[in-house]
Amino acid sequence: MSLQTLKLNSGADRRLRGGHVWIYSNEVDTRATPLKSFEPGEQVVVETDKGKPLGIAYVNPNTLICARLISRDLKHGLDRSLLVHRLNIALSLRQQNFKDDCYRLVFGDSDGLSGLVIDRFYNVFVVQVSTAGMERVIPEIIDALNKVFKPEAILLRNDGKMRDLEGLETYIEVVQGELPALCPLIENGVSLLAPLEHGQKTGWFYDHRNNRARMQSLVKGKRVLDLFSYVGGWGVQALAAGAEQVTCVDASHVALDVALENAKLNDASARFDAMHGDAFDACKELIEQKRKFDVVVLDPPAFIQKRKDIRNGERAYARMNNFAIRLLEKDGILISASCSMHLQRERLVDIIRSNARELDRMVQIFDQGHQGADHPIHPAIPETDYLKAYFARVLPAF
Repeated sequence: MSLQTLKLNSGADRRLRGGHVWIYSNEVDTRATPLKSFEPGEQVVVETDKGKPLGIAYVNPNTLICARLISRDLKHGLDRSLLVHRLNIALSLRQQNFKDDCYRLVFGDSDGLSGLVIDRFYNVFVVQVSTAGMERVIPEIIDALNKVFKPEAILLRNDGKMRDLEGLETYIEVVQGELPALCPLIENGVSLLAPLEHGQKTGWFYDHRNNRARMQSLVKGKRVLDLFSYVGGWGVQALAAGAEQVTCVDASHVALDVALENAKLNDASARFDAMHGDAFDACKELIEQKRKFDVVVLDPPAFIQKRKDIRNGERAYARMNNFAIRLLEKDGILISASCSMHLQRERLVDIIRSNARELDRMVQIFDQGHQGADHPIHPAIPETDYLKAYFARVLPAF
């Protein structure tokens, strides 16, 4: 395979040598190698300003991150063989950490496959492609999955927001086998169901697995409020761990219907309560009703998508944490989480602290959580370290 060359400006190879894989458009020597001369998704050999090859990347001339390094070995571009190899490497990490075949199999850059996410539900696989380079090799991705796993079904959930930036159409397609309306999985020993085709993102959020396990140890005999509950990932696992009552709040009727099915699956529907509506409005209503809970789980969607959203996003996190604290009993537990990469850990701590003080409450953070082993962190790419969760006891001020 003969590839064109993408030449970098002087010094622009420093991050790549340090382990990063992204190349920004202002790092390219556009006189020597004009970006517009490349097609979106085309593979190229990346060279330093002095002509030394650094590896193979795929290009999108229309995006700020204009290239992503896929291999540092010029013999191996992005093809079926490389995909099979990387899938096997990713699989070995998951097998070391999980006994059940339910996990995120590929986490993009952290697994050497920038722009690709694959979630596994036993022998059903959900593939999400977010870049033009990965879009070009979707047939090879499917072939590689069949080589390594022989899936019963493969779903393409190519409807993520990043595809717009890459100039890609959005679509959802079952490309192999028959997909169940609700797909079984197991997490922390709890049997659950996920709506892969019609749910959010890939249908399930495996990243909070460890934090949900920690939550299970805290909820026996307790009344639990699960805000932004989706299909009950937190709430139903609380029921399975012996919670007295769980109230799930979500804006989606479909999500709450699946949450009820998950409660039934765990013989806990009598202790399950669903509240449909916007979480902010629901909290106001619960406060007006003078409802109190022993544990409040606050796991909202990313309020901060981009740097420009930080100010408004922090306000949203502050409002929700304020509501959550007001809904807690005097000696209650707040589990406050964020999946916003742009929200720093210390900033979330400060949001919890300031809202507790505003309400004349004392907070003791007794544990903090991170993403699970199926979402490994790439040490050169801070963006891969995005998930945070704080476990806090909320007391009257002293």
